[in-house]
Amino acid sequence: MVLQRLSLEEFEAFAHLPENDEKTWEMLDGEIVEKMPSNPYCSYIAARILIRLGIFLLENDIGFVTGESGGYEIGDDVYAPDVAYISRERAGELARSGFNRVAPDLAVEVVSPTDSERRLRLKIFRYLASGTRVWVVYPEDLTVEVYAPGQPVLILGRDGVLTAPDLLPGFELPVADIFPEAPSVA
Repeated sequence: MVLQRLSLEEFEAFAHLPENDEKTWEMLDGEIVEKMPSNPYCSYIAARILIRLGIFLLENDIGFVTGESGGYEIGDDVYAPDVAYISRERAGELARSGFNRVAPDLAVEVVSPTDSERRLRLKIFRYLASGTRVWVVYPEDLTVEVYAPGQPVLILGRDGVLTAPDLLPGFELPVADIFPEAPSVA
């Protein structure tokens, strides 16, 4: 749902109004977009990635992992990636109010059937322009697209392994671990 075009300051004021407190908002090209809950399965996939990154960062105190409530300013936009990593080198601490003023080192977007492909492609472009690496997770296809500034896209299937040696030395996440077998519905 698109509401109206605003500046970053107007967007931040809007997002922090009491009636908007329980919602997640993004701003793309000056347009406010309410980030709607996708579905429990996509949220589960994002949580699996967040947990693995979180455990790694507890053992290797090199940065922070955030969920979709941790918004980031990307140029003149504000995005709420499903999962993000930002190094301590780039952000000594996380913002305690408002949005993170520094783009994340890594943004993870878990694609649901209701996501706009046009908005997703624009976000990837803007993330890359800000120096952010992007993992785009497609639960329906069991694939992950890996984007890094200045590099061709890499598409990983269930047999692939997500790494980012320059950002997260030693971190490895087999794609199969984020796509568990779908539970049967009773």
